[in-house]
Amino acid sequence: MPELPEVETIRRQLAPRLAGRQIIGAWGFPSPKFSDAVEANGATIEDVTRRGKYLISPLDDGRELIVHLGMTGSLRVTDESPDDLYVRAWWKLDDGGCLVFRDVRRFGRIAVVDAGSYAALPTLDKLGPDPFDAGFNAGTLWQACRRSDRHLKTQLLSQRPVAGVGNIYADEAFWLARINPADRTLTRRGAALLVESVREALQAGLDHGGTTLRDYVNANGDSGDNQHHLHCYGRADEPCERCGTTLRRTQLDARTTTWCPSCQPRRR
Repeated sequence: MPELPEVETIRRQLAPRLAGRQIIGAWGFPSPKFSDAVEANGATIEDVTRRGKYLISPLDDGRELIVHLGMTGSLRVTDESPDDLYVRAWWKLDDGGCLVFRDVRRFGRIAVVDAGSYAALPTLDKLGPDPFDAGFNAGTLWQACRRSDRHLKTQLLSQRPVAGVGNIYADEAFWLARINPADRTLTRRGAALLVESVREALQAGLDHGGTTLRDYVNANGDSGDNQHHLHCYGRADEPCERCGTTLRRTQLDARTTTWCPSCQPRRR
């Protein structure tokens, strides 16, 4: 699933292309997850912003066009609406372009809502702070984790302590912080280390244009490069880059998790 670096890469590419463009035609796949696409017809896109893994485009009529890419979604501007079985929505623009949302597995979501009214999108409505905002800090992370008895990785993936972190960058962050993702408690020092490691892992993803393991492509149709720079995720049975110990893999609350048993010992 595209995480913050992938979504932010797409946002940066789309924003200058879409800002100021009026939508003069729209279509949505006949499903409650995509049919809202037509509601944006006639509006002008003012910008493309992001909250966590959500792309949010403010419209000139006081509403917002919201897109979540799901696991296999992609957004591109083309010359025309394509004849493609996996296209779930498109928006024709007044400059002749067409913004196309393609989603093979249909786990994505499109909504048009009044600005800031996210009750119909509960995950977005309850998102924690952006990892690069001051609101995400050692104090807030420690407080969030001490109120829960879930595994630390599960807590991080809930999107409540911080928005935009998924499985890939969580494994990377825990490895960088030398914290075991299966721990259920976090010290104040550990919280400070994890905050910095989350930012470091996400920044690496941004610097390399995102991580492409199978489906992710950016708004230009190009793959990311961060998969060649991962320290931990997907490297089970390979030696740890720090200590040489064989990395291990397990299922942690139904999420595949990789860690180093030497560098990331469990807290007892």
